[in-house]
Amino acid sequence: MKQLGKHLLVELYDCDPKLLNNTSTVEREMQRAARAAKATIVRSTFHTFSPWGVSGVVLIAESHLTIHTWPEHNYAAIDIFTCGGSVEPYTAYQVLKDAFRSKNSSVIELKRGLIEGAVEKARKIARRSRAKQPA
Repeated sequence: MKQLGKHLLVELYDCDPKLLNNTSTVEREMQRAARAAKATIVRSTFHTFSPWGVSGVVLIAESHLTIHTWPEHNYAAIDIFTCGGSVEPYTAYQVLKDAFRSKNSSVIELKRGLIEGAVEKARKIARRSRAKQPA
């Protein structure tokens, strides 16, 4: 069965709280992780919370990387969702783990879009559509 995408749910524990609370650092490292994974960055947006914490997204042509930080708990939750076979999500995970100096982490991989015969079905639909068009 083919999958359309790979989604990593990342938990970073025991991180450096100063890094997690610096919006420009978080954005820079998320973009660096996307580039290291060979993703195509479309745009990014990040928000600083008061009194602490950062949330943000790096939109990539192949899907997205998101983060929410809790500096007061030395913790970050990260999603790395990629589609296609050219992006290396585990590379992004390793870059972010190192960047935030996580001493403990976990990652769960979800296979997204488990559609048996998805390509073949799309081709059949396209052929039927073309056959119905007037000449």
